[in-house]
Amino acid sequence: MQHFPIFLAVAGRRIVVSGGGEAALAKLRLLMKTEAHLSVFAPAPDPQIVTWAEAGRLTLHARALEPGDALCAVLFYAADEDAVEDARSTALARADGALTNIVDNLEDSQFITPAIVDRDPVTIAIGTEGAAPVLARAIKTDLEARLPARLGPLARLGKAFRRVAETLPHGRPRRDFWADWYFRAGPRAIEDGEDAAQAALDDLLADHLARKDRPGHVAFVGAGPGDPELLTLKARRALDEADVVIHDRLVGPGILDLARREALMIDAGKEGFGPSMTQDRINALIVEHAKSGAQVVRLKGGDPTVFGRLDEETDACDAAGVTWHIVPGITAASASVAAIGQSLTSRGRNASVRFVTGHDMKGFADHDWKALARPGEVAAIYMGKRAARFIQGRLLMHGADRATPVTVIENATRPDQRILSTTLADLSRDLSEADLTGPALTLIGLAPRAAITLGTTIEPRLQEAL
Repeated sequence: MQHFPIFLAVAGRRIVVSGGGEAALAKLRLLMKTEAHLSVFAPAPDPQIVTWAEAGRLTLHARALEPGDALCAVLFYAADEDAVEDARSTALARADGALTNIVDNLEDSQFITPAIVDRDPVTIAIGTEGAAPVLARAIKTDLEARLPARLGPLARLGKAFRRVAETLPHGRPRRDFWADWYFRAGPRAIEDGEDAAQAALDDLLADHLARKDRPGHVAFVGAGPGDPELLTLKARRALDEADVVIHDRLVGPGILDLARREALMIDAGKEGFGPSMTQDRINALIVEHAKSGAQVVRLKGGDPTVFGRLDEETDACDAAGVTWHIVPGITAASASVAAIGQSLTSRGRNASVRFVTGHDMKGFADHDWKALARPGEVAAIYMGKRAARFIQGRLLMHGADRATPVTVIENATRPDQRILSTTLADLSRDLSEADLTGPALTLIGLAPRAAITLGTTIEPRLQEAL
């Protein structure tokens, strides 16, 4: 992040614009929505700027910027549409202590102006670090279509009511009250006018003051394979409401960033054959926070019902009298098979697929190797990277064809996804040479299609993600 987004208080403060043409007009149309004192310096101002000055909306100086003209200015815009004059006026403004922006000159600007969605007092700023203004405008247009025009009055009423709402206990009771107002009671009430909405706001507060404390609860949420865009809407809502998030090692920062900033984040990561938090400790943390009244999200990579030790955690909740529910996620097998353009089942090839684990609590897991070794069988092996030689040996021992295709997908759906295409005979050697360091899923009996997304051909051996 090269530009840190903030909302700057400009009411009663000076903002100076140098220039009187189209670039200056565009900036002034936006700046006049603020409560700042606007000063414009332009030897030949556009007639519209003159009209605004005559109406008292800004102060016009029909000359070029001079030393001292930007004193006490919080912001300065160089909109002269001339590189030499822009550089000169910017140097003067910086000498006067103002933060400066040169229109259409990202490199020499100290700040940039984002695309803005205005539902005063609700303001949404959209920035792309200057890299894609067209994209920022497209996002702005989409948001403006989604946000109701009455959002502003709704927020103004809420803002005026904040001190009254402080009679509610701090934390979740207040959050629940405001969620009710902005997403349920408020939008309905505002349709009848602001007086009716004010009465509805008073009634809503009385209702919340009379409520008992909301009991703690646990949501076991599947974070999916890693791509934040594959997170379900229900999972995102759970993260948004969570007071505590207890997450696995495989859950990446892109998904953790979706939780509320105020939420307590607890890393309960486990690593095969390495240091990890014990399951008993994880169970105790879940129960402890839920019993304290927190809304807890137990965030697991993939789907919590697939090799996630879910039963142990739900049993702990049951024993402690803690309520819970499950939010499924996309499991690694589904994500991995999609990455190679295949399907887990196919008519005429296999009518079933086996989800197996490469190791269990006692070490390498044992399975019905004879059934897995039959021609046409497909298996998705979780946590099988370290057990590759063991799995290879067991399958070959039970008669599996040495040419059986095997695909290993590392970091499925993530930007650093890699695909290793090999055979059962070469699995252990190729996996060792590939030196995969991220979480990986092994597909026995499936090879990547010759061409997948965007028509890109998957060559043998290890491939970087598209």
